[in-house]
Amino acid sequence: MKSSCRLIADLAGIILLMTGTGCSTFNSEWEKAAATPAPANDFVGRWDGLWLSDKNGHHGRLRCLVAKLDDHHYRARYRATWWKIFRFGYAVTMQVEKSDNVFTFEGEADLGWLAGGVYHYDGQATPTNFFSTYKSKYDHGTFRMKRPE
Repeated sequence: MKSSCRLIADLAGIILLMTGTGCSTFNSEWEKAAATPAPANDFVGRWDGLWLSDKNGHHGRLRCLVAKLDDHHYRARYRATWWKIFRFGYAVTMQVEKSDNVFTFEGEADLGWLAGGVYHYDGQATPTNFFSTYKSKYDHGTFRMKRPE
């Protein structure tokens, strides 16, 4: 009995952290990035759209801030919503190759056991459209985003 109560308390704490952690930092950086116009030849900056699980149909809003680390590495900071009330943020460092104005990328992030473990991302972006697949041991789906208006 004691261990099941502890598990419930741990899960409640994790859910509370997932719904609040990093939100204000992401939101303030999101607003700050709005002052910088999206570049015509890169995919850095703000993205807004949806994520969709192909496994179970879960979906929600997805926002992303992309920053260039060097010529072949970018960092994507995601902020996802599901069931309209839960929020989860995380970052992925991506290996990026550019051909013309298309950026092909892949990356991996360990989101912890509660969120499904290690996720692998493959996608393409142009200065105006962002598409990625994601896969983990328990889930797979897509991200579709555009520049916010």
